[in-house]
Amino acid sequence: MLYNLYETQRSLMEPFAEMAQTAAKFLTNPASPFSQTVYAQRLSAGYDLLYRLGKDYEKPEFNIRSVDVDGVPVAIDERVVLDKPFCELRRFKRFSDDLATLTKTKDQPVVLVVAPLSGHYATLLRDTVRTLLQGHKVYVTDWKNARLVPLADGAFHLDDYVNYVQDFIRHLNELHGNCHVMSVCQPTVPVLAAVSLMASRGEQTPLSMVMMGGPIDARKSPTAVNNLATQRSFEWFENNVIYRVPDNFPGAGRRVYPGFLQHTGFVAMNPDRHAKSHWDYFKDLVKGDDASAEVHRKFYDEYNAVLDMDADYYLETIKTVFQDYSLVHGTWDVRSPEGTPERVRPQDITGTALMTVEGELDDISGSGQTQAAHELCSGIADTDRMHYEVKGAGHYGIFSGRRWRDLVYPQVRKFFLAHQPAPAAKPAPAHSGAASAVMAVSEDAAQPAATAAPAPRQRRRSTRKA
Repeated sequence: MLYNLYETQRSLMEPFAEMAQTAAKFLTNPASPFSQTVYAQRLSAGYDLLYRLGKDYEKPEFNIRSVDVDGVPVAIDERVVLDKPFCELRRFKRFSDDLATLTKTKDQPVVLVVAPLSGHYATLLRDTVRTLLQGHKVYVTDWKNARLVPLADGAFHLDDYVNYVQDFIRHLNELHGNCHVMSVCQPTVPVLAAVSLMASRGEQTPLSMVMMGGPIDARKSPTAVNNLATQRSFEWFENNVIYRVPDNFPGAGRRVYPGFLQHTGFVAMNPDRHAKSHWDYFKDLVKGDDASAEVHRKFYDEYNAVLDMDADYYLETIKTVFQDYSLVHGTWDVRSPEGTPERVRPQDITGTALMTVEGELDDISGSGQTQAAHELCSGIADTDRMHYEVKGAGHYGIFSGRRWRDLVYPQVRKFFLAHQPAPAAKPAPAHSGAASAVMAVSEDAAQPAATAAPAPRQRRRSTRKA
């Protein structure tokens, strides 16, 4: 019932939000006579703020079109390489017509970035992905909004999350021979489970895994998030935050933890800070400070865009990770796609290096929660371990922003390279005069396109498929 009431309220507010946006633009349009009045700027700012408070925020785009690789612009092609009912595996493939850059990129490490499924979309890791693309081949798990997944596609459990991660790792190992895994926040637990199960079966595991700000052992330095999960019973969560998707969505009837409830919880953690941010936005509009106003828009376009989570997945995460601590107690059994329960044994991991990253001021995953992975992964050699605490960083600072780019990324890159096998020696290509006219080639090209024999009557151009 609550979900239906929310959708009704949103539908009623939508035309008013659109009217507010129109009024804001009208009052600042130079062609409008009202734009010259004394209070036009203030009225426009008020209407703009009203529009942003009432509008519906859709899933943002990654919008990564190019990156610099050692100063050379490289084009990015975003594509879906695997499509599962609840997740798309996206690749950000790099293309360049610079032979030196192409040679450099084709042997760089392959990284699977496992994005959190905890309210926001994977685009929250946009800065993470853009930075990694400077020196890596990057894939990202893009989780779908559960209200858009038809009931016919079945439920989604925590076990399914773990199995998805295993499938993605196998896909990259098959395609590239090896890969590294980076998990940010919530997925540290299912990623550790996935790699543990693969190790126990004797499968090829990732070369390394980097775990950032996640609740491996939520008993350590508990935060407000941890306390909520322990102070409420499993039944409380099931009875108070789970609702069925209304009829106007493809996933009608699916039990979910709605995104709007999650967003309410996010804001409730720091209401004063959000109120001040909106007030500052209003003042920036009045002053005509477009740069500061745009920073606000970009942040809240991402922050306010939330997705529904399947109820089974959400409730099982609460119980397994935050109430029973099944991973650290060694009592977690994951059901395989064939229906066979398998015990998660992190101590079986031996061939995968481990790096953990924590923020000194993280108020979501407390100090020591992520570092606990080292104690569980007792089979990993000491020389293949690393823990890094980011001084002055909160939760988001370890994977986005200046501290991520200047402090964390250099350490992560060094760790990946330290555990990346040396590329096999290849015969030097015989360069020809055609090199200057080479077409854009992808980072996976077996060799520079300029080595191709020129086609008849086209001696000044050679073309290779990526």
